[in-house]
Amino acid sequence: MEIGIDSFASAMYGSNALSSVDAMEQLLDRIALADQAGLDVFGIGEHHKKEFLDSAPAVILSAAAARTKRIRLTSAVTVLSTSDPVRVYQNFATLDLISKGRAELVVGRGSAVDAYPLFGYDLNNYDALFKEKLDLLLRIRDQEFVTWSGRFRPALQNQPVYPRSLQDKLPVWLGVGGTPESFVRAGSLGLPLMVAIIGGETERFRPLVDLYREAGRKSGFSPEQLKVGLHSPGYVATSNEQAVADYYPGYAELWTKLGRERGWPPVTKTQFNNLIAPRGVLVVGAPEQIAEKLLRHSEALGGVDRFTFQMDNAGLSHKQLLQSIELIGTKVIPLVNS
Repeated sequence: MEIGIDSFASAMYGSNALSSVDAMEQLLDRIALADQAGLDVFGIGEHHKKEFLDSAPAVILSAAAARTKRIRLTSAVTVLSTSDPVRVYQNFATLDLISKGRAELVVGRGSAVDAYPLFGYDLNNYDALFKEKLDLLLRIRDQEFVTWSGRFRPALQNQPVYPRSLQDKLPVWLGVGGTPESFVRAGSLGLPLMVAIIGGETERFRPLVDLYREAGRKSGFSPEQLKVGLHSPGYVATSNEQAVADYYPGYAELWTKLGRERGWPPVTKTQFNNLIAPRGVLVVGAPEQIAEKLLRHSEALGGVDRFTFQMDNAGLSHKQLLQSIELIGTKVIPLVNS
């Protein structure tokens, strides 16, 4: 199993609030450490809100590429529905050249919808935009000269798109939440799947992952081509007790704040304890507990090829995050892959 981290480039909050300059510098330090510690992948999300600095993920990843040697660098996710697929491909092909073949993309429709009004798109076209733009992105990835027409963008007639990526096919993963149609779409296209699970129990997604694999099989793709990734909030400390003490206050603050915006009740310690229990989605604890949980999640979903932690939105300090990255690299990864 590949193991890595996804970040929304948070400027933190509360006692750990930082200037944007300091937050970006610390993020790049964490990516460099993840590379040194042996993590497999680091992803940067895309948001257009004050509390996040990830509106231009390819720029952040390019800066990280200059400071790393082996870790794969990916978006997590690119909101493709509100982006121009030509520019998306060009940005990540350029990243691929800078990183010497380590660039990837996770594309999706976006769970947050702030990009739609910002770039002048109608939310009523939420899925249609994504379907059309994914088709164009894959066409560009696979063909140097592109002929294509659609509803939301001017047509291309035998138009070359440069630069080309160093990798023969720039990896494109499909980021999904919980809609069956998204799982079937990924399988039908033979794209690797990145499942974002932020609440409940991971095993409840097994029927959807089975849909993905069946759609891929029917479309002629081999099981090896149908990779499954899992993204969940998590944090690793030296002991279970320390992990909970570090993580819970910021997690409760963040999700209670989100709840006020979206109509959810405040977070309680009982809910949190259920989420960090063996079948719960939060991957919080000591290395041994984390490794056991990742293997349990993989078994529940019929195999997981990649897992990424989201851990920099719970008010944790830079020092705590660095220690967690070190533990993932030196303890969790060897335990999972032994």
